[in-house]
Amino acid sequence: MMEENGRFQLEMSITDSITTCLSPPVYDMVCRLGFDTKESCDINSLVSQHGEICWKILAECICYTDSGENVDYLKSVSLLGPVCEAVHTHIYSLTKAQFEVRYTFWCQWTNFPELFPEIFVALKSLQPEAIPLSLMKLTSCLERALGNVFLLIGKECPFLLRDLLVSKELAEVFGQSVMNILRVFIGSPHGLNLRNILWHGFVSPKEIPPKYCSMLVFLTAGLGQLLKSYLQQTNFALVHRPFVTFTNLKDLIIFPDINDEVLSVVEELIKKSTFVLKIMIPFWEAIVMKFRSHRYADCIILLLTQLETGLRKIFTEVNKCPKRFLTAEMLAKQLNDVEINHLPFFLGESAMEFLWDFLNHQEGPRVRDHLSHGEVNLNDFPKEVTNQLLAFSIVLLFRFVGEDVLSVSMENVSIRILISCANRYCSQFHPVSQLKKKILHCEKSIKIWPQLPLVPEEQIPEATRLESSSEVNDCDNLIIKISSELQYYMLQSDHNFNNLLDYPPTENWSLLLHELCSRHIRTLYCPRSVLEVLAILQKISVHCHLVSDQIIATTEVRYKQWVQKTLRSRQRQNYLRMLNSIKLLSSVLQLLLLLITMELVSIHIVNEKNACEYQQYLKFLKSVLQYTENLATYSHQEKNKWDEAIHITHLVLVKIWAFSEKKQMLIHLAKESSNKVIL
Repeated sequence: MMEENGRFQLEMSITDSITTCLSPPVYDMVCRLGFDTKESCDINSLVSQHGEICWKILAECICYTDSGENVDYLKSVSLLGPVCEAVHTHIYSLTKAQFEVRYTFWCQWTNFPELFPEIFVALKSLQPEAIPLSLMKLTSCLERALGNVFLLIGKECPFLLRDLLVSKELAEVFGQSVMNILRVFIGSPHGLNLRNILWHGFVSPKEIPPKYCSMLVFLTAGLGQLLKSYLQQTNFALVHRPFVTFTNLKDLIIFPDINDEVLSVVEELIKKSTFVLKIMIPFWEAIVMKFRSHRYADCIILLLTQLETGLRKIFTEVNKCPKRFLTAEMLAKQLNDVEINHLPFFLGESAMEFLWDFLNHQEGPRVRDHLSHGEVNLNDFPKEVTNQLLAFSIVLLFRFVGEDVLSVSMENVSIRILISCANRYCSQFHPVSQLKKKILHCEKSIKIWPQLPLVPEEQIPEATRLESSSEVNDCDNLIIKISSELQYYMLQSDHNFNNLLDYPPTENWSLLLHELCSRHIRTLYCPRSVLEVLAILQKISVHCHLVSDQIIATTEVRYKQWVQKTLRSRQRQNYLRMLNSIKLLSSVLQLLLLLITMELVSIHIVNEKNACEYQQYLKFLKSVLQYTENLATYSHQEKNKWDEAIHITHLVLVKIWAFSEKKQMLIHLAKESSNKVIL
């Protein structure tokens, strides 16, 4: 990540003159339009002495286009300006105790009532980040709460806030006019659109008028009043969906804990790094302050927005497209159908993989998505996640400083460690990485088999012993043939393939799996065809693991029953069939894991296949997947269909043999073609 730092410093044309990241129309909408009407509004017309909010007066401020169907957002924002001012003045005049009595109670439906006294304090704060941070937390909390209300009568909650706010379900609960009021503030790109401009890092400190924050608090309390009435009429009960928790935190941790020494360096760094817009420096100062005070959710919320702002700035510089500063999709592969996005090449593979891991990959933490949609408990946000993103961001800051600053900072051991960790990062959550983990987890399960308690053959009465079937012998022969084929197109491996798939599993087999899984595979911008293949390979590995675990469980239970002599005659025969199958099934699972791994390390070839070859390849993989699904069914404790398991195993081995022969032929032709070119 650091190699090209000096060169880039010379090339960048830093636009320190930027005073806003909002487009002119959005700036006018947010910062001017709500102030052009000088009429005052009486707060007593908006809220009764008992604290009931008058939605009728608010609805009268919503204007519609000539057709009467669509909201006229410009006129509505203008008319709502004095209303917002009156609400803000009213809330600002309250004491904290008065605010909690009048409004916090009505915000309990959000499942985050403690947020609102915190916002009340922020409204009176002089800290530059107070209002933007409060609004980001409030909009995410409100979105989650509205989704819970939607599910009172709807089935699948829309992912996007704008779709949620136009749903007939919410209109049925709150009324269409109420939803139109909300859409003026959040959820529509034609209105104030407060949620999006904040969460995507377009807003600078103190740019959002505090009155809009007060107004959203006011509206949230009013929604609580309407909801209470609806629940009383319908006898419905509001259910709060559980929060998302970040699992497998150990997979996230690649940077050490950030200490106070590093934070002190960062405080100076943010004033010198050109990654930071000057107007955004107060946000970066707040990020350090929040981390120091253990406010990890607040820290990462601010950090995510500034990371996006900085990346958008670099995106426009390296792609020489300054006009896209207001709209850029930084992580996309292409700018358009023709032009390539140069940001990935500039940042480097490690940095891009980190960003995709933390923000985009489905198996990853998807931090921004979960936070911005209100899916995370902010009171219990893990330090580990914030620490990792902050450490990565610190390395990015160093990428955009002069050589003098960099050389001095590199004398700090902690800084050198952070940079080294960033440069070595490899994806943990791309489907390629996830498949590697699944393969090795399954390998561990299969290696348990030799430790399983089995009835010695001499303890089995001769009359009840079962002879090995011809189908089992055929399967064994096929496995030997397939192993020799594998050796042919794995010539670069030092491993001996003789007896590779024996029972018990050999150390050679495990070493080969680990060696293959340790190979670096490029993951950025995998084509759709590759992702489709990876999805099938993952499912195969999952079912192999399931089969292994089921056989382990069944073997332990049946052995105990055999020793205790509690098996009925039919169960004894079934148990013996299973014992006769174990060696073969172990070899087959080993073979499948090896095949999956070999297909994984050559996954880039998938994109080189023509349409016909690709469809044939998919058909083969899906037939293997179908086999593992059926084997999982037959090996279940309640099924125990071992004869059927052997039969389908023979069928799939025939397909694998045919596939491996064809693959050998293609490799041979490729080598011949290569030799002809050399001659």
